Amino acid sequence: MTRTLLLFVLAFAANAHAGDPERIDARHAGDVPRIAIIIDDLGYRMAESRRAIALPGPVACAFLPGAPRTAELADAAKAGGKEVLLHLPMDAVERDGVDEPGQVTLDMSRASFAAALAGALDAVPHAVGINNHRGSLLTRHPGHMRWLMEEMRAREGLFFVDSYTTHESVALQIAAENGVDAVKRDVFLDSDRDPASIERELERLKSLAKQNGFAVAIGHPYDATLQILEREIPQLAEQGYELVPVSELVKGD
Repeated sequence: MTRTLLLFVLAFAANAHAGDPERIDARHAGDVPRIAIIIDDLGYRMAESRRAIALPGPVACAFLPGAPRTAELADAAKAGGKEVLLHLPMDAVERDGVDEPGQVTLDMSRASFAAALAGALDAVPHAVGINNHRGSLLTRHPGHMRWLMEEMRAREGLFFVDSYTTHESVALQIAAENGVDAVKRDVFLDSDRDPASIERELERLKSLAKQNGFAVAIGHPYDATLQILEREIPQLAEQGYELVPVSELVKGD
């Protein structure tokens, strides 16, 4: 092989590996595809939330700051060895006319934004990270995402999971620019609550984990979702996957 051709091949390989910065760390994670699962919208119904907390393995629990039982259930999740996330309500393109407690919106000043975030974090004890509830409007705005990441960076150790409710989200880019560990959601398990659909999305999650080294799923405390996860999570290791805390994927451990 000539020197020119060798340099071309090496440059091509380097560019191929640089093509997906969100997956760079996963290439150094070993041979076992890693999966993280987050259950959103916790803090309202006690039975469903406790069932989510009881799921086997390091499934993360994301709590809404305005839910009446969030503090009690976040304590239970922490005691059960689960990572606790603040499920932060954010402005969506399609508003339903009701602002949720703790919501951050596009029309807020920087001071109002910071105060709302601080209140939401105070409402969710043990939170180690934040993921967005809705947010199809706010996550596409660099200025407001910068405010968020600057506030998170000031509280050392917090990470961000982009629920990725819009393909126009700039959250990961702004997180990287501000030194905040972040990753995006790959699969919504239960956008369609039909059990067959949830099972298909779980298989897609596994396929993406094999392809990229890891994958992140978000689900909700629906009966069908919980039934399937209760059955399927114990089989992941035998199938060749490792269920890990979401923090391991966010930080590239």
